[in-house]
Amino acid sequence: MATTQEPAVTVSVTPTAAVEVKRFMDQEGVAETGGGLRVSVQPGGCSGFKYGLLIEEKAADDDLIVEQEGFKVFVDPFSAQYLNGVTIDYVSSMQGSGFTFSNPNSTGGCGCGSSFNA
Repeated sequence: MATTQEPAVTVSVTPTAAVEVKRFMDQEGVAETGGGLRVSVQPGGCSGFKYGLLIEEKAADDDLIVEQEGFKVFVDPFSAQYLNGVTIDYVSSMQGSGFTFSNPNSTGGCGCGSSFNA
């Protein structure tokens, strides 16, 4: 069973990103049900790994759960090794808007910025 704990992974969410996450959680109807934001690392992209964000109703049994900015962040054990210390932000510019990741574990990325290697 997944439990909220002193996290074995540190994931930070900026206040700007938290506003957007909460807005998406409200749209999905999971804000009041104990749902949260799943942050994952998946094989893919031109540099080897890509980030995944998903609003989910509940944590998986083996998830690490981190409380951030008034909501839960779910991280699976595989992703935790690549996400420790990551900061998630939300930026808006003339080119568009979206979530960004500042990851101390990343040793490089692709030119388009959609994937990284570690």
